[in-house]
Amino acid sequence: MPIRFQHKPGLVVYVTAGDPTLDATREIAIAAIDAGADVIELGVPFSDPLADGPVIQRASERALARGTRLKDVLEVAYDIHGARPDAGLIIFTYLNPILRYGLARFADDAKASGADGVLVTDMIVEEAAAYLAEMHRVDLAPVFLAAPTSPDARLEAIATHSAGFIYAISRTGITGKQQTMTADAAGLVERLRRWTRLPVAVGFGISNASHVAQVAEFADAAVIGSAIVELIERSTAESAPGEVARFIKGLRHTDAALAR
Repeated sequence: MPIRFQHKPGLVVYVTAGDPTLDATREIAIAAIDAGADVIELGVPFSDPLADGPVIQRASERALARGTRLKDVLEVAYDIHGARPDAGLIIFTYLNPILRYGLARFADDAKASGADGVLVTDMIVEEAAAYLAEMHRVDLAPVFLAAPTSPDARLEAIATHSAGFIYAISRTGITGKQQTMTADAAGLVERLRRWTRLPVAVGFGISNASHVAQVAEFADAAVIGSAIVELIERSTAESAPGEVARFIKGLRHTDAALAR
């Protein structure tokens, strides 16, 4: 199933599965979709999330402390897909949980869960042959990260082997909110356009409607992660779906979001 962005710009919303609970994750994701999220990135908690800042690190620690496993994440994905089958659904993970689970088994189970694609944060395209073969076998979209520091040869390879969309990192470093967007993001998207017609989503640091409006000027979608996870951290399991829905609705209204 192709990943469709029904809004301009599209919104990709990241949540850490199992934080605060698996049931809450399901309800938060559904609320986010109903509020305007085009794609849910369902994060697999990992003990050593090197690409993630402190907000998502804490979420992973809380989810792991509650015993959340990759199998549980795929079961939540199945529930989300069943409830909102038209929304895009990406399994967002590091490579180690997949290897422990088994690459072929993971591909089969991710497809059965209703996921549209997979983003493995520490998988580089040059070493992805076995992974790509499994993604193609089950018709899952491999989504790769592209960084401003990536040389042209790597960007071309990422564009060639990606499906669904390409995730362009707005800046070097780890995830986390930032005050302003960098010029690196627009330059990276412009470079990627040389080799692909896939949608390009920009993430890392996007946290308010002003950022989303800026991204809309040069990319197809904005990825919101740490701001959502931090909001969940400050909420109860019961209140988090409503809080996330209100936040997402505000992302398309600059005045409302900046007033937060």
